[in-house]
Amino acid sequence: MIVIRAHESRATRTPNASMFTLASPTLGGATLAMWRVEMPASAAGPLHTIDVEQIWTVERGGATVRLGGADHTLCEGDTIILPAGQLRGIRAHEETGLVALVAAHPGGQATLASGEERGVVPWSV
Repeated sequence: MIVIRAHESRATRTPNASMFTLASPTLGGATLAMWRVEMPASAAGPLHTIDVEQIWTVERGGATVRLGGADHTLCEGDTIILPAGQLRGIRAHEETGLVALVAAHPGGQATLASGEERGVVPWSV
């Protein structure tokens, strides 16, 4: 059994959100990755794809997730499964922002809608 203490989580900040790695191959040796996403009110990530499935569960606040051309509204306690390779974008609710837990296989590669490859999402490894 491996215990990863709260103070050991790894923070990665982008212009749209902060990701806190809770477990990954390089943090505890897990074969899956788990991280917490914190997005301020109205923040939005760019349209992109990830080449691995992700599972998002909203802890606080909410978001609108654009997935495959359709919008899905998420509230506290909701979970969404984002298929690998499908175009997505996430916008935190205007009033509440978003705090979510995400699980995925580590090492997912991100590609912007423009086709620009962004490489491995660092919070997953």
